[in-house]
Amino acid sequence: MFPTLISIAVILLIAILLIVGIFNKLVTLKNRYENAFSQIEVQLQRRYDLIPNLIETVKGYMKHERETLEAVIQARNQAAGSLQTASQNPSDAGAIAGLAGAEGLLGGALGRLFALSENYPDLKANQNMATLQEELSSTENKVAFSRQAFNDGVTAYNTYKQTFPPVLFAPAFGHTQDAALLEFESEKIKDAPQVKF
Repeated sequence: MFPTLISIAVILLIAILLIVGIFNKLVTLKNRYENAFSQIEVQLQRRYDLIPNLIETVKGYMKHERETLEAVIQARNQAAGSLQTASQNPSDAGAIAGLAGAEGLLGGALGRLFALSENYPDLKANQNMATLQEELSSTENKVAFSRQAFNDGVTAYNTYKQTFPPVLFAPAFGHTQDAALLEFESEKIKDAPQVKF
C-alpha cells in the first residue's frame, strides 16, 4: 500500500512538472517573438522618422512630382498606423498581414520616388539626399535582420505549440492560435538576371 502511494505521488509530481514546463516554455517562446517584434517596431519607426526629412529634401527639386510625394506621405502614414495596430498585439495574424501590406505600399512609393529622383541631377548630387538614402538603406537592412529574428521566434513558438504533448495543453493555457510570420511583398525573390554573350 505504502509503495503504491509513493508511486502515485511520483507520477503526479512528474505530470505536474511536465505541465508547468509546457506552460513556461509557451510563455517564454511567445515573449521572445513579441520582443523580436519590438525590434522591428524600433527600426520601422526609425524609417518612418526619416521619410519626412527625405520629402523635405526632394520637395525643392521635384516641384512637378507632387503626386509622388503625396503618395509617399500617405503610404508612410498608413504604414505607421498599421505598425501601431500590430504592436498592440503581434499575435494577431490580421494585424501582421495589414502591416506587411502597408509596408509593401510604402516600399513601392519610395521606389517610385527614388526612380524619379534619377531625373534630377542636382538632387542626385545633393549631400542630404545621399545621406538620407544611405540611412534608409541601412535601416532597411536592420528591418530585414529584425524581421528574420521575429520570424524565427514565431516558427519556434508555432512548432513547439503544435508538437505533442504541448498541443494538448496550449489551448487551455490561452495559446489557441498560431502566430503569423511577417513577410513583406516587396521583397519577393526576383528572377536571376540573364547574361548573354
